[in-house]
Amino acid sequence: MNGRMSVSEVLESALYVSDLQAAEKFYTKILGLTFYSRMEGRHVFLRCGDRMVLLFDAEATAVSAGGPGDPPTHGARGEGHLAFAVKDREIDQWKRHLVENGVEIEKELRPRGGRSIYFRDPSQNCLEIASPGIWGIPE
Repeated sequence: MNGRMSVSEVLESALYVSDLQAAEKFYTKILGLTFYSRMEGRHVFLRCGDRMVLLFDAEATAVSAGGPGDPPTHGARGEGHLAFAVKDREIDQWKRHLVENGVEIEKELRPRGGRSIYFRDPSQNCLEIASPGIWGIPE
């Protein structure tokens, strides 16, 4: 590490949602993430490959859950963003799948040798399905 500390990858990503039940259904049924755990009224945790997507109720996480092992308060307001990686050749399949499930494609881009499609979850978070090539990362 040349004497410098450096983290190696993102382990979990969080979005804040207004309706946990609708979010869980969308992320599991439409995007195919795997249910991991839930705390009613507070959060739903989902597996995405070998990483985690955490969906929180922003109002609930703004106050402590009260336990000594609970994380500190956190939250966000407004539309968040998360991009999911797929192979470039799968983008058209994802586009069809989303449209067939009533999800509007908001925008399609082809930056830096990759492709991406943008759409919204039920809480209006901006989601993206993209090939890693948009960042010059090999598939």
